[in-house]
Amino acid sequence: MQQAIEKADVLIEALGWIRALRDKVTVIKLGGSVMEDETALAHLLLDVVFMETVGMRPVIVHGGGAAISRAMEAEGLSPQFVEGRRVTDAAALALVERVLAEEVNEKIANKIEELGGRSMPLNFQSSNVLFGRPLRLEDRTGQPVDLGFVAEVTRVERSVIENFCYAGTVPVIPSMCLDVEDETQKYNVNADTAARAVAESLGAEKLVLLSDVSGVCRDKADPTSLISTLSPEEADALIASGIIDEGMIPKVQACLETLRAGVAKAHIIDGRLRHSLLLEVYTNQGVGTQILRDSA
Repeated sequence: MQQAIEKADVLIEALGWIRALRDKVTVIKLGGSVMEDETALAHLLLDVVFMETVGMRPVIVHGGGAAISRAMEAEGLSPQFVEGRRVTDAAALALVERVLAEEVNEKIANKIEELGGRSMPLNFQSSNVLFGRPLRLEDRTGQPVDLGFVAEVTRVERSVIENFCYAGTVPVIPSMCLDVEDETQKYNVNADTAARAVAESLGAEKLVLLSDVSGVCRDKADPTSLISTLSPEEADALIASGIIDEGMIPKVQACLETLRAGVAKAHIIDGRLRHSLLLEVYTNQGVGTQILRDSA
């Protein structure tokens, strides 16, 4: 009987969040090793189906870094990264399109359907919704960094995404785009920044970055040093001090830029933790790091 009561308590705690987030858009970025773990991915996508079922409007933006790296290695190409971002030359671009915008994108959409939800893969073959221009990046010394065919998103086809959300369908968007001026040119896009652009365009309530890290830790070697809540100012200070470094930099920067565009909360959580998405969104304590636009 006590276990049954505790289950009811969990449902009551979730009820407040379900009501508060009804009809609100949450952009969910999938990435990291969770994409390689079929069981973890299935649990996450089941969470997404749950969210849509209880009235939220989830939108998925995904990467596929490990799958892309495997495909490159199979072709004798060596993956290269600068400032946490993948360098994409012409040879790599074709592989990125095949793996990311076709294979991984369709796989995620199909799995949502298998779990009882409705989904729509929005890729180059169906309906592309991301447009951009080549990314200009500088390293910490101010020197330009050449990432090849890598872009930043400058335009999102908001109405296309919203129409699917209103119809109870989960849009699934790969982190690639077409050139905003020359739509024959395709680009790779960092998935964290692509998710940020989508969240900004949709006026999302939340941006959730799912990865293979639990969030921001003061000591990466000590998971108990996880920081549950940060203000933008605190996050900037941790980047400047080097505590936030490498691949965590674009994640946190994506969160900060999204908050500046009006999104209320951004979250970084470990997608390998079973039902981490539901625990972060529908419980008071959460399981990762949330960055709040308003510290109050």
